[in-house]
Amino acid sequence: MNNIHKTVIIEDGAQIGKDVTIGAYTIIGKDTKIGDGTKIGSHSLIEGKTTIGKNNEIFSHVTLGSIPQDLKFNGEDVELIIGDNNKIREYTLFNPGTIGGGSKTIIGNNNLFMGYTHVAHDCIIGNDCIFANVATLAGHVECGDSVVVGGLTPVHQFCKLGSYSMVGGGSVVTQDIPPFCLAEGNRAVLRGLNLTGLRRRLDNREDIDEIKKAYKAIFQSKESISDVAKRLLQESNNKYIKELAQFVVDTKRGIPFNRK
Repeated sequence: MNNIHKTVIIEDGAQIGKDVTIGAYTIIGKDTKIGDGTKIGSHSLIEGKTTIGKNNEIFSHVTLGSIPQDLKFNGEDVELIIGDNNKIREYTLFNPGTIGGGSKTIIGNNNLFMGYTHVAHDCIIGNDCIFANVATLAGHVECGDSVVVGGLTPVHQFCKLGSYSMVGGGSVVTQDIPPFCLAEGNRAVLRGLNLTGLRRRLDNREDIDEIKKAYKAIFQSKESISDVAKRLLQESNNKYIKELAQFVVDTKRGIPFNRK
């Protein structure tokens, strides 16, 4: 049974699932879809063409689906899509996509967005990610699975953060951060591998050893990182090595590292 406070405003057309809780003074727009078991705190605004999956926990003073902060936006049909089991803390702001970026902002499952996190237009976020307080993702940012972004960290538009990567708090990210890597600083540069994250996520320690070897080959040799990555794609059968190497080959914004 739904538990909806009497002060909530739900516009005609909104679709509310089963066992949904909505706190006082929250406004739900007409094009919104809210999945079963989702909880929404007080004083929140959910509007636009926003789809929210099941069992999400959305805290108070959250704004989801307000128009993109993009001066080119001209009222096009755009969407914000949120998966299941996400925790979205106080004062977060998520925008839908734009016509120039595919028209969709997409967020996966089991993510934690701490207070004041911002997800801008056309971002694509995977599963099991953690964004600490005031993490700020500009437009078109892409994050893989199990990414961690520290507090007070902005990520420049069009940057990509690979799966299992971690960015230290107070950093400024202006280039792509490969999978499995740890980056930190203003501007953020690679500091090595996210070994703590890898040990938590990967059961096979041989895979971690292979990732270590590949990281050294790519970023600590005298060769072009692209050339080394292409060679690893041909020589290695390890899926993690291929993921890392393909990311290096495909990068558009470059990878920030200090050659030794």
